[in-house]
Amino acid sequence: MAEHGPVLCVHPSSCLVDEKTEVEVKHLPADYRVTLHALIHSEDGDDWESLGRYTSDSSGTVKGHLARVFKYHTPLTSATAERWYLAPEVQRVEVTEGGIKGTLFIPPGPGPFPAVLDLCGGQGGRVEHRSALLASHGYVSLALEYIGILTAEGKLHHVDNTYFETAFKFLQKHPKVRPDRVAVMGMSFGVPVSLGLTTYSQILEPRCVVCVSGSHIMPHKGSLADVYAALQQNVDKIRYDEKMRIIWRDLLLPVPDDPSKKVKMGEIKCPILLIVGEDDQNWPASESAADMKEMMEKAGNSRLLTVLSYPGAGHLIEPPYSPHVRFSDFKLLEAKTKVVVLWGGETVPHSRAQEESWQKTLAFLEEHLYDNSRKATHCC
Repeated sequence: MAEHGPVLCVHPSSCLVDEKTEVEVKHLPADYRVTLHALIHSEDGDDWESLGRYTSDSSGTVKGHLARVFKYHTPLTSATAERWYLAPEVQRVEVTEGGIKGTLFIPPGPGPFPAVLDLCGGQGGRVEHRSALLASHGYVSLALEYIGILTAEGKLHHVDNTYFETAFKFLQKHPKVRPDRVAVMGMSFGVPVSLGLTTYSQILEPRCVVCVSGSHIMPHKGSLADVYAALQQNVDKIRYDEKMRIIWRDLLLPVPDDPSKKVKMGEIKCPILLIVGEDDQNWPASESAADMKEMMEKAGNSRLLTVLSYPGAGHLIEPPYSPHVRFSDFKLLEAKTKVVVLWGGETVPHSRAQEESWQKTLAFLEEHLYDNSRKATHCC
């Protein structure tokens, strides 16, 4: 071992989760095999682990090597780093106003700021991490709870379109929000909702829309309940892989030829960023993206559409540097049972897709929501 022993450094040692970090190992002898072991411990008490195996060369740098067996040993050295979704002084506010349920994140500073209505996917509940990160980048963001809401009798309630319009108006009227600079960001089930309301709502008129891993298949002027109904009609198309993990992507295939069963993309009047994982095993994202593009080309508004399509990426395209989840448990809200769902994606291309798509999402939002006043109001 080198005279001073190995030194492990992580730069920066505390930062937002979407910032790239560098890991540096010093003072290793030449041709020394070493394993870097990362353990992520979340505030929820979950642990995520990864490892990389390296061999140092004569100059003290490292290059990869493969070992068939990895066993835990007492580490030669260790370092601790913190990754945050929430920047300092970002406010987190519970929202129950007007019958909506969600969490509002507000950047520090006088504002007013652009805003994002954030609609996550079908697991239900309140998913806050993306909204917290958006607020850390200078956007008031509302993480809206809209799936899995129960009535007073404990029954599952599918919200109607008025619910989303109320949430949008709530953002517009907030004193820290620029009412003419509000976007909608949808993930999975949030995509048809975002596209449908953008097309036909007289109230919800976003400045721009970001859609991640979803589809436009929903009856014209339909609702979230109609999307559920379309899925239920095709339950015979459910597939399983060799490990009996459920694959749902065929439930909405083939993409309907009947225009009344799809959002009328030709009527979209604001910019749309569409993010697609080509190995999505949960939604027919690739097929839907191709059809959306064709519809908008025929209507003459395809200039508003930007498509980011990633080979080897799955359904759960999250902000970068978070673990790639190829499959996981999923609670069926109606049946109140759990299944194992195959989301898709291969680790390396999926992780690269998360990194690039998030940076392009931030650039897209800045282009359409901010102007020259950004330097005066932006917090980070």
